[in-house]
Amino acid sequence: MSSAPAFRKFHLMRQRWSQLLFAHWPIDPALLRPYLPARLELDLFEGQAWLGVVPFTMSHIRPLGLPAVPGLNRLHELNVRTYARLDGVPGVWFLSLDATQPLGVWAARTLFHLPYLHARISLTQTGDTLRATAERTHRGAAPATFVASWTPGDVLPPAQPGSLQHFLTERYILYTAGANLQQAVRGTALWRGRLFHAPWALRQAMLTEWDSTLVESHGLPTPTGPPLLYAADALDVWVQELRRI
Repeated sequence: MSSAPAFRKFHLMRQRWSQLLFAHWPIDPALLRPYLPARLELDLFEGQAWLGVVPFTMSHIRPLGLPAVPGLNRLHELNVRTYARLDGVPGVWFLSLDATQPLGVWAARTLFHLPYLHARISLTQTGDTLRATAERTHRGAAPATFVASWTPGDVLPPAQPGSLQHFLTERYILYTAGANLQQAVRGTALWRGRLFHAPWALRQAMLTEWDSTLVESHGLPTPTGPPLLYAADALDVWVQELRRI
């Protein structure tokens, strides 16, 4: 995107997301229900819940009114997600967000109430192939590791409303209830965050390596079968607001 949207003076933070892979599996809704607060309902596609693992690089991080700080304006992230809604508003619900930048993890946990966790993550590109490796290092959190290699392919048509592709990727709301997932699920606090970015430019993706214990670290069973994959081109993201609801 070449320019900021009209509300650029009012956003909380600006970022760029790149080297991103969406990997999703269908999952029994009954398995995921205990991982959401009572106020949230699982967002289902044709009666089916979905669980996602998403590695990517976040760069050009710049809070409202402040310049980017070298050394603090870039991190790698690896999140485990599902989808939820409240009062008919669909959004993303994160089980965990592993990330490399200690100050960024602290800020996300403290200011945005998100379940970020410290991790060592490498995300590299050789030719057309991307490779991500990760090891969770957060004190007191269940251990987890991750290795994946994938090659983005042809550009896909824009995701159409009502399609599974649109359901899994075109999300501009996030829900969170606190930095500790177990406590958040039992509590009553809830926040809704809003993002703005252009629609995803999605691509086919070919997976050549996958070895992960991220899902299992939450006590969920290992996903079965190959994941549904979408690679994505880089885009700029504006964090608009985070409001307690």
